[in-house]
Amino acid sequence: MFGILCRFLTVFVSVVVLLSATETAQAKRVTLTFHVSTTGNDAWSGTRATPNRKRTDGPFSSLERAFSEVCTAAAANSAYRMEAVIELQAGCYEIKDTLRITNEELGSEGNSLTIRGGKGAEVRLVGGKRVEGFEPVSDPEVLAQLDESARGNVVQRNLRQLGIADLGEAGGGGLELFFNDQPMTVSRWPNEEFTKVTGLAGQSPIESHGIKGDSVGVINYEGDRQSRWVAEKDPWAHGYWFWDWSEQRQRIESIDAEKHILTLAKPYHQYGYRLNQWYYGFNLFCEIDSPGEWYLDRTTGMLYFWPPSPVEHGRAVVSVISTVFSFKDISHVTIENLTIEACRGHAVLLEDCTKNTVIGCRIRNVGGSAVIVRGGTGNRVTGCIISETGQTGISLEGGDRKTLTPAKHVADNNEVFRYGRWNRMYKSAISLGGVGNIAAHNLLYDGPHTAIFFSGNDHTMEYNEIHHVCTESNDAGAIYAGRDWTWRGNIVRYNFFHDITGFRDKGCMGVYLDDMLCGTTIYGNVFCRVSRPAFIGGGRDNIVENNIFVDSKICSVHLDARAANWASYHVPTTMTERLKDVPYQQPPWSERYPELTGILEDQPELPKGNVIRRNIHWGGDKWKYVEKVAEQLPTFESNLTEEDPLFADAAKMDFRLCRNSPAYELGFQKIPFEKIGIQPPRARKQRER
Repeated sequence: MFGILCRFLTVFVSVVVLLSATETAQAKRVTLTFHVSTTGNDAWSGTRATPNRKRTDGPFSSLERAFSEVCTAAAANSAYRMEAVIELQAGCYEIKDTLRITNEELGSEGNSLTIRGGKGAEVRLVGGKRVEGFEPVSDPEVLAQLDESARGNVVQRNLRQLGIADLGEAGGGGLELFFNDQPMTVSRWPNEEFTKVTGLAGQSPIESHGIKGDSVGVINYEGDRQSRWVAEKDPWAHGYWFWDWSEQRQRIESIDAEKHILTLAKPYHQYGYRLNQWYYGFNLFCEIDSPGEWYLDRTTGMLYFWPPSPVEHGRAVVSVISTVFSFKDISHVTIENLTIEACRGHAVLLEDCTKNTVIGCRIRNVGGSAVIVRGGTGNRVTGCIISETGQTGISLEGGDRKTLTPAKHVADNNEVFRYGRWNRMYKSAISLGGVGNIAAHNLLYDGPHTAIFFSGNDHTMEYNEIHHVCTESNDAGAIYAGRDWTWRGNIVRYNFFHDITGFRDKGCMGVYLDDMLCGTTIYGNVFCRVSRPAFIGGGRDNIVENNIFVDSKICSVHLDARAANWASYHVPTTMTERLKDVPYQQPPWSERYPELTGILEDQPELPKGNVIRRNIHWGGDKWKYVEKVAEQLPTFESNLTEEDPLFADAAKMDFRLCRNSPAYELGFQKIPFEKIGIQPPRARKQRER
């Protein structure tokens, strides 16, 4: 995009001379800084932090202009190694379009670019538009459609008059409203939690795992509330229609108020519908009945809003652009000390990039994910606070599975919470995919589903604190992966899991190795008040060692043999197909994972090779559950399960062991509690040295 802006390559860039230029024995280097201010001017040079006395020169007014100048400088100084800095002064910058820069525009491989907020400055990059000029709703016909409690409280503003033409769809990817930096609620009922499916009228019965349902989205409801939605222009429903771990938003096609039947539009939910599952209706004008709710009439462009505080004294923003930063095939770019917010998609997207860093940023109120890394090597997200993402917090994917070459992407020392705001399931705080990526020292909490999702090989998940996740799902795990024999070499160690019990306390897992997942090491973790801390769902060659399990709600260690019974159909199909997708009988696979080479000839349906040793189980329910078919297969040894381990202060969740703990006699190794969770910057620097 900025290639057009770089057409002024013949312009002499005097700033290079004014700023530091040094020559080493290896290469010439030029360092330059461009300044951006809300009181600046894009016609100025950008080389000054403040305007001169005559106001003929000073900082730029936009980040877009600074990007353009970096491209120009790179082209004009191609013989030099360029270290460019764009420093933004305090203020709010509305980004009109995605900020892009390519490797070609940035210049030679040794060039670098830092985009940062000034020291101590609050710099906000907003992918949306501020909405002002709200007026009370006065049209009698419109007022009559509102809930009685809302009349006199709802204000309106036509967004098309503000130049916002693309409103998106109500069901996903569309415009959202934020007020005083908080996401507002699309008008819905019930206002909290869900209502239940009270009957099935689709007449296409199905059965799954002994549970009856219907494949057609025609459901019954009780009461008259849904009958109010008959006149709505674009009504939607969001439900967990069959399983507690699979949700979908669907348009409501029609409502039969007399028969109390609600018909959903196709495509129907892939798993169907069943009694007593839960859903709510949304995008319903008539359901604006509490402060913070809003509705957008996409035919007229009119936004209706019941503000939680006087709208004239607050700050209302709607999301407009898709992505704020989008970089492809670029190296050595740092995004630092910025608040990035109010876009419909992702805040930062890095594709096939190398050694880029997002550091010390606050990323919030985005419709997609905070940071997405696809491909490349050595990218890092560190020291960020991430909240209110519509999907994942941080997603790191990279590495070559054919050669088991690691990408070495890192997410460390981040605080991620209230993620999965829009897509609730399988949108984690952190996602690792590919080979050899790391999630360390993060604080992850307040999420509807899993905290860390991983796929692939040789990932490390360590020193994280994870709590109050899987709050809207059951049959889920704080750390989760499943259904692949080849996803091996993954390590989950020295994490602290607590208070993870599932939706309505029905039960969830700490580390969930689902559907025959193999070759994962669970070492040195602490689990407190977790329903099932270590769950092996029919997989092989997993190690559960040196962990502390306290007050497990159901059991501390679970091992089943599902591939030998209800999940057996996966063995000749999905599992074998995924096995043959990788060169598992050739180096480096045969050397790294020798257990795989003959798996098809070694009763692959049985969970062989699992080892559970030197763990501590104290309080809660039973120590272990092992399915009868698998009773003779796992190795259990040196576990402390019936004797007080002598914690320092269990009531305060201090699970350090006293010197005379009987666990030490069994070979238990100390857990480095002081390293778990977000670490102070000084400690980080010492370790990195």
